[in-house]
Amino acid sequence: MAKALGGVAIVETPAALAAEATELFVRSAAEAIGDRGRFAVALAGGATPRGLYTTLAGEPARARVDWRRTWVFFGDERCVPPTDPESNYRMAWETLLGKVPVPSGQIFRIAGEATDAARAAADYEATLRAVLEPGAGRCDLILLGMGLDGHVASLFPGSPVLEERDRLVAAVETRAAVVSRRITLTLPAINAARRVLFLIAGAEKARAVAAALRDPASPLPAARVHPRDGVLTWLLDRAAAAALERPATT
Repeated sequence: MAKALGGVAIVETPAALAAEATELFVRSAAEAIGDRGRFAVALAGGATPRGLYTTLAGEPARARVDWRRTWVFFGDERCVPPTDPESNYRMAWETLLGKVPVPSGQIFRIAGEATDAARAAADYEATLRAVLEPGAGRCDLILLGMGLDGHVASLFPGSPVLEERDRLVAAVETRAAVVSRRITLTLPAINAARRVLFLIAGAEKARAVAAALRDPASPLPAARVHPRDGVLTWLLDRAAAAALERPATT
């Protein structure tokens, strides 16, 4: 099992991944609250984080986090209402947020239902800059999954938003997903975090994992996640790490 918060950590199964991610989440929260009096985390959508959220919502993990001093944000959102099955907020609410005592005023969802996605993105950026460290929008922990194509949050390969240098949040459109219109944190926001934790499971992700980690010049969005003054951890199950454990081809 992974014991450090940095580098690459490999566990055997998705269940072990959820357990280890829970430990890292609890430790990150305790450190942030001890150092700064509160814990600001950006949650990820997708399938893999469900195991983490379910574990955090149950005992004993639930009692190990000071939820009253936790501020919750989101790494991205589909442009759907919060009740839609595709909503990242809905998934997080059903698996975690509706089961732990986070004050409602400390949960900041992205308004995916807004008719003007660019305006909603600008509003969310304003929220980040106002609620987090003045002007910086810096989270203590950002959770990320990764798609088969190496996308993170809603930053897809070839997207012009990958070159963003100033905005923390952007509206994007993609043909690579069922819900094409999305709102996402940008790389400047992700790379400002104190800690970034990738959660990746499944053999179908193995090739993209290896490409992102082995090739310094990889164009994959996941390969461009490098916190400027923070810690990056790739937490993988054995299947997702399979290509890392084979010799690189030339």
